[in-house]
Amino acid sequence: MTESPSQLPVLFIGHGTPLNAISDNRFTQGWAAIGNAIRPRQILSISGHWFTRGTRVTAMEHPRTIYDFGYRNLGHLSYPAPGSPALAHRIGDLLRPTPVTSDFDWGLDHGTWSVLLKAYPNADIPVVQLSIDGLQPPQFHFELGRRLVPLRHEGVLIVATGNIVHNLDFSIRSGPEIPYPWAERFDAAVRDKLLTRDWQSLIDYDRLSPDWELAVPTPDHYLPLLYAIGASDPSDAISFPLEGVARGSMSMRSIIFSDTGGHGRTQEAA
Repeated sequence: MTESPSQLPVLFIGHGTPLNAISDNRFTQGWAAIGNAIRPRQILSISGHWFTRGTRVTAMEHPRTIYDFGYRNLGHLSYPAPGSPALAHRIGDLLRPTPVTSDFDWGLDHGTWSVLLKAYPNADIPVVQLSIDGLQPPQFHFELGRRLVPLRHEGVLIVATGNIVHNLDFSIRSGPEIPYPWAERFDAAVRDKLLTRDWQSLIDYDRLSPDWELAVPTPDHYLPLLYAIGASDPSDAISFPLEGVARGSMSMRSIIFSDTGGHGRTQEAA
């Protein structure tokens, strides 16, 4: 396993269905490869599953594993990573003047632990979650990401998890998972804007493509991307270790922003 560089990368992970936690597929294998390449001291996760009024951060010593889904066959899994009250306090300082509430109830939801279970299966790295204030516009979330940049120099891996395209109403749950054309088009449009570093177009995603209403019917899974691009550096290389649309309507694109040129190779959609 490689040592942490002086400035850690920033990750956006398309986490998909909770069933990935018990699956062995190219996405979970990709998460494991990322974990093998990057060894942080601590992890800050921004998950599309913690949508709140105001901004909150988990501040407990031992965050619980949250089962925020209807699958009964995952209850035997847990992710007992320690928390970090000190990191929670540091995040509160960095995000000023935005008030950040210390939270002692939430824990780690499946947007976080289903990915980390594959990337860091020993659960030995402290993890803190930052919530997404659902009352704020996209620009707000990008600006919060900007304020988190110093963490990259402090051994903290910023992991934003969601899905660029996420429409469960059109999810294909059996049979061939043929991507919807609108899902592929929107995912490709986001990819193009990432490569040209056109952050404003990604912030104003409702003007990015006519497909946005189907691709992003609710903002919760898209907004983590804005934290990731906000925390990126102009000198970062941008790589796509994973690409593809699962269940027809769920982009599994993962992105690494890294001043070391990224980790792994781009995998094209199957």
